[in-house]
Amino acid sequence: MYNRVPSTSPEGQASRAWLFGGLFALLLAAAWLADPVQAQEVTPQQTVPPAYIFLPLLHMGEVRSDSGCPMLSANRYDSVSILGAPRPALPAPVDDPDLNLTMRGYTATVNFQGLIDLGGDTHGDPPQLAQLFRPARLGTMTALYQVYDWNWNGVCAQSAEEPGCRGAPLTNPPVTAVTLATGRDEPLYLPGRKEDIAGGAYRALVLYAEETRLTLGYTRDDSVAPGYLVHLENLCVDANLLALYRQLHQAGRRELPGLRLDVPLGTSRGESIMVAVRDRGSFMDPRSRKDWWQGY
Repeated sequence: MYNRVPSTSPEGQASRAWLFGGLFALLLAAAWLADPVQAQEVTPQQTVPPAYIFLPLLHMGEVRSDSGCPMLSANRYDSVSILGAPRPALPAPVDDPDLNLTMRGYTATVNFQGLIDLGGDTHGDPPQLAQLFRPARLGTMTALYQVYDWNWNGVCAQSAEEPGCRGAPLTNPPVTAVTLATGRDEPLYLPGRKEDIAGGAYRALVLYAEETRLTLGYTRDDSVAPGYLVHLENLCVDANLLALYRQLHQAGRRELPGLRLDVPLGTSRGESIMVAVRDRGSFMDPRSRKDWWQGY
């Protein structure tokens, strides 16, 4: 079962107010800069020539944040009720190394920069990374990384809020994150799979969102433990999707944003996007052809 939630937010209202204020200022400026003939005295016999005001075309994507991300969106998203209990209140998602990839961090590594053919069983109905793009394509890998392991022992934590501390880079598998080349402001979509999690249309939930990162879970659990997980870094998360996530998080996370295959998650922020894939919490090699790039 899922429920629709309005996607408006105080940030969105403030952006619209700023936009309309700027448009009004442009109108005033255009009036002052009109044809000088308008400033001449007009007698009853004179015919006043029409004045033409040229206004700039305002696109939604041109209103951007300090991160260079669009602050307005026409996309709509729905909430999906989770199964079971919401995640514990602490650590906060921003401090949770299972949700916020930057808590773990990653380091560049040198290895084969392309798809690899692994042996063993193929993961069942895994997310397909080619579907980040429309039309789907084999992403060009521009860099490889090793995500850091995490020591969950609270003794090594820097603060009471932080669960444990960073460990050494993961070496099995040897690559646990990649960057894929993108176009300028390219729309990005959910890496899809066949199985839906709710309503026949939803494939994943947003477990964590910031302006430039997403963590996606492919079950209805508010947890990284079951099923697949995809981390996306260095993208511009859709403003309405981010607002909905924040709203549902503040409301207690009984519902989280549900994601469809046909609605963008956001757009590229630069020339590449970072991707990491996990299965039941374990980081996997995102270069695996038989798992995440089937058919390529």
